[in-house]
Amino acid sequence: MTELPVIDNYEALFVNNTPLLDTRAPIEFSRGAFPNAQHAPLMTNDEREQVGTCYQNIGKEAALELGHQLVSGQVKEQRLDAWMAFFQNNSNGILYCFRGGLRSQITQRWIFERSGIAYPRIKGGYKAMRRFLIDELETLSEKLNFVVIGGQTGAGKTLLLNRLSGSVDLEGLANHRGSAFGNDVEPQPTQINFENALAIQLIKNKQQSLVVLEDEGANIGTIHIPDVLKLKVQSSKLVVLKASVDERIELSLKTYVADMHDKYCALDAQQGFENFANYWRESLGKIRKRLGGVRYQGLIKILENALSQYYSSGGATLFLPIIETLLVDYYDPMYAYQINNKKDRIVFEGNSDEIVDFLESSKFSL
Repeated sequence: MTELPVIDNYEALFVNNTPLLDTRAPIEFSRGAFPNAQHAPLMTNDEREQVGTCYQNIGKEAALELGHQLVSGQVKEQRLDAWMAFFQNNSNGILYCFRGGLRSQITQRWIFERSGIAYPRIKGGYKAMRRFLIDELETLSEKLNFVVIGGQTGAGKTLLLNRLSGSVDLEGLANHRGSAFGNDVEPQPTQINFENALAIQLIKNKQQSLVVLEDEGANIGTIHIPDVLKLKVQSSKLVVLKASVDERIELSLKTYVADMHDKYCALDAQQGFENFANYWRESLGKIRKRLGGVRYQGLIKILENALSQYYSSGGATLFLPIIETLLVDYYDPMYAYQINNKKDRIVFEGNSDEIVDFLESSKFSL
């Protein structure tokens, strides 16, 4: 029997963005996956459960026989079609199951029997790759040199990150902007998916002399920043991005009004505006207690007028007083308190251009 190839260079797989074919059952894939993975299972959840029960009650051989019965004939051909379509579009792709055992071996063998092409599988499967990423996340969080970008809400910290080499956008990986208004139109990833993606980004930046992150709390929405990274970041040097109130209002208007409206409408043309309006109502509701009843009720009235104006004419001027109030009266006092506790870590303050020059020149050293 032809010996089919097995790959175990996990770092190269992630650094090179190698296309991955995940043959695990849907329930396994939903719990955790890798950024470049496409899901095409060997068995459905029900089939996997049946085979597992058979294995526990009768034994391996009976379970294997049942698996072949469940995935045979037209069902087998359909799944082979899905795998072949993946490899036709990703000639350098690699497949895996949970532990690199029977499921990926069977998939690999069936593909070879149909096509004569020996596509490789990953040794140890998902479990081994996940273990590798967990270890790398811990090791690199302690080893790498980080500098943190701070600044008031709306200053443009994410835009600055995107200009810098060696940066990791935690909010982008978490699909959340880290505030009451931070939800995006798509749900956040699972904690496992976030950790996988974060570890891969750190691996890709392991040769950088400096890795730049945005200053975050312990959580970004529902996502928890791994403790090992959070501890390291809390002792890292801090660079503060400065921007005027007018600049922050303008950027916030684009980010939280125009861009969010466009995203909701692109996702659902019929319900897009209503979903956008509810996003604003619900986000404001999250900070109702902190705002206080009187201020909250005043902002709600302004918001409804702003939404009405935006719906009828596309004008956004009525959003301006809401945004200014939130920035100046709500977020700025919290920021002032937080940054005062970190002032001994601040090594530079300036606008976006000045910070880029500072970090990418010889002016900055740890």
